Amino acid sequence: GTSAVLPPRIAAQGEKRRTVAMVTGCVQSVFMGQVNAATARVLAAEGCEVLVPPEQGCCGALHMDLGQEQEALDNARKMIDRFKPFQVDTIVVNAAGCGHTMKDYGYLLRDDPEYRDRALAFSAKCKDVSELLAELKPRAPRHPIAMRVAFHDPCHLQHGQGLREQPRAMLRTIPGLELLELPEAALCCGSAGLYGLVQSETSHQLGERKVERIIATTAEAVTTGNPGCQLQLTALLNESGHPLPVLHYMELLDASISGTQLLGKRN
Repeated sequence: GTSAVLPPRIAAQGEKRRTVAMVTGCVQSVFMGQVNAATARVLAAEGCEVLVPPEQGCCGALHMDLGQEQEALDNARKMIDRFKPFQVDTIVVNAAGCGHTMKDYGYLLRDDPEYRDRALAFSAKCKDVSELLAELKPRAPRHPIAMRVAFHDPCHLQHGQGLREQPRAMLRTIPGLELLELPEAALCCGSAGLYGLVQSETSHQLGERKVERIIATTAEAVTTGNPGCQLQLTALLNESGHPLPVLHYMELLDASISGTQLLGKRN
């Protein structure tokens, strides 16, 4: 992955429809800078002005996974403060694990009189990027991508945020893309935040089962919406001898809108 630092503001193309603030995420920005860059390009192409608050730090998701509640709450407060100067309707998240935690800030900070109301207001603005794009009628022209792609639902997206149709609807706007559903779609890939580090054997078994389902579809690539899933699936597909590209769904949409060759460019 490449670490691409986004500018503080990316102008909307054409008539502006929304102003949004974007979460860059700690895992996403380090391992997958290209996912953030792709997300910003797509949002701009669809008429969103994108603001990128500086020095965001971690949203607290990883601390919650480790049971470090105080650290998680500190991160949540910092995040709320960081975004406070940005007057936006929507805070866009492209990592399902982060989105799940940030939508929970109102609950997490319910006993903090100073932050409770701000946390509720903050959480109410948080949307997965697929959720936001489902609300905006597609405007940017799409180039065809003739490819068979297996869709993996991140647990933090389908169970945690109840989002299943939105990412699929977003991908269906790409001409020529064949979206393949996985049997046992509700099953975790084993990444589960930090589960893979804490319960490595179970995690590995879940992952291998997921990978078998992916290979059986004869897909040419996999798409998902969470960096933990991406890292886990990439590693296990490589291990299984079927090294398929695992792409964030924003990388697919970006390639379609910008007309770039998807797999030719990958290292």
